[in-house]
Amino acid sequence: MRIAISGGHVIDPANDIDAVVDVFIEAGRIAALGRAPKGYKAERTVNARGLHVIPGLVELSARLGEPGYTHKGTIASETRAAAAGGVTTLCCPPDTLPVIDTPAVVELIHQRATASGRARVVCLGALTRELKGELLAGMGGLRQVGCVGVSNARVPIPNSEVMRRAMEYAATIGMTVFLHAEDPWLAAQGHVHEGATSTRMGLPGIPETAETISVARDLLLIEQTGVRAHFCRLSTSRSVAMVAEARRRGLPVTADVSIQHLHLIDEDVAGYNSLCHVRPPLRGRRDRDGLRKALRKGVVTAMCCDHQPQDQDAKKLPFDATEPGVSALETWLPLALRLVNEGVLDMAAAIAQMTAAPAEILGIEAGTLSEGATADICVFDANAQWVLSEDSLVSHGKNSPFLGETMRGRVCYTLLGGAIVHESA
Repeated sequence: MRIAISGGHVIDPANDIDAVVDVFIEAGRIAALGRAPKGYKAERTVNARGLHVIPGLVELSARLGEPGYTHKGTIASETRAAAAGGVTTLCCPPDTLPVIDTPAVVELIHQRATASGRARVVCLGALTRELKGELLAGMGGLRQVGCVGVSNARVPIPNSEVMRRAMEYAATIGMTVFLHAEDPWLAAQGHVHEGATSTRMGLPGIPETAETISVARDLLLIEQTGVRAHFCRLSTSRSVAMVAEARRRGLPVTADVSIQHLHLIDEDVAGYNSLCHVRPPLRGRRDRDGLRKALRKGVVTAMCCDHQPQDQDAKKLPFDATEPGVSALETWLPLALRLVNEGVLDMAAAIAQMTAAPAEILGIEAGTLSEGATADICVFDANAQWVLSEDSLVSHGKNSPFLGETMRGRVCYTLLGGAIVHESA
């Protein structure tokens, strides 16, 4: 279908566009911006006056429930939630059941995402077999079936020799290693940030050194092996300072931070609020402000929502028995706009860190409205206000710490490959 999006404020950081221009779509791609191609006749016109038009959001980490955890969500349910949140590309971590360490699992996920037709799903392959941290996974085969990188998800690899060999293998075949920095001994049985709040609550804490020691080790191995690496969900200001120094020295490293860690702090866990149970844990105010500063300076190269839907029972147990994670696809854009309203980022920078930047990290063609690019588009009203409730969430997971809050910014249309896959009432 030929679709024209007229009168919208287009923000496309990849092409330095920040202006009111029309967008013309044909055969699933961007046909032109500004002036319609000769002979073009739209079959549908979307009136975007007063709205923003941006590339579809690209999410670096979304657990989809499948395969293995369908009581938490399914690819169908979570890609519907993605479309409702303006997200057109999702990256699935390898800690599914079975683990993404064989081509068959990758193909299964791709097939079910294609059948859903609401969002694109790319996969990270396992760094080690069954994520056990012992034997290297068949990264070459995973690359051939479309894996955009490799990771051991949140399962630490304590053996530095295994990590070194894994990085060498990944470097040889040109795959990015996605790292979750956490020392398993320092983290031990911890559930929240180690500090005054954890002491008052009587819960075992996770010190910031559990992250920084792991970052230090991995940076040394990255320097030795030359592998391209990405640090996932950093939570401390010291960690991002270390990454900044490594980038200044020319190491091929990038980093992201979750939208939750840019808004919440460990004090929000008070009262044993399991909806604020995340991993890595929410840190103190100084760390949150440090992450914001690093985001503004471009040291943290992307934001993500770190979507992890949980079933009701997983969040209703005693705090130390609950499962970490937030259902975040539908609140990602409003919470990013909250950062803009608070002066942390300007609009173009915020959009860049949810579109072009994560697409570059994944090495995929997405996050842009360039002529000829696939027409993955989000159209939103930056001023629309709505109250987040369990009923308003499309995701199977209702586990959001922002329930009951007024959100500002609502997605009006989401287009995937030139087809409208979400349209708000």
